[in-house]
Amino acid sequence: MAIDYDNAGTSVKSPSYLAHVVLRTSNLKPMAQFYKTFLGAHASFENDFLSFLTYDEEHHRIAILQAPGTAPKQQESCGLEHIAFTFNNLEDLALSYRQRKANGILPVWCINHGPTTSIYYQDPDGNQLETQIDNFSSNEEVEKFLTSKEFAQNPIGTDFDAEDLVKRIQAGEDHSSIKRRIEIGPRFTK
Repeated sequence: MAIDYDNAGTSVKSPSYLAHVVLRTSNLKPMAQFYKTFLGAHASFENDFLSFLTYDEEHHRIAILQAPGTAPKQQESCGLEHIAFTFNNLEDLALSYRQRKANGILPVWCINHGPTTSIYYQDPDGNQLETQIDNFSSNEEVEKFLTSKEFAQNPIGTDFDAEDLVKRIQAGEDHSSIKRRIEIGPRFTK
């Protein structure tokens, strides 16, 4: 079937997937090493001003560019808030937390948003990274939660302790109870 490019319409075709993120830095080596450790990644290409990093079938998921004149990140500025990486299950999220901790990479925030259980980190330049698992097994369940009174009151979530998460998993607690967000009432900031 031929595509009618002259009558394409106004509804834009979505991409197949997000391929990569490029980070501008003045600290290439520490940033590249951080992401190699953080993601269990390796360089598919690297020189004195560019590092292409991958951890899966994509040739690069994170590119880090050493750019002259790059100023330190201003947390109050507009721009990218964080990059999120999803794990398949709670065990993998907890294991990656412990592995990062063993490498000196500690979370800056642990929160059950409701739709996700998330552990946030910060790279050497101050960019935030979210590691997460989905708390619901279907989009319909997520949509139901997003339209609930509880989510309207608290669209941010409830903080938790990562070590407590590990202990609950080790104790054999049912994953559905671990993933269930504890409701704390209204909350609008971290």
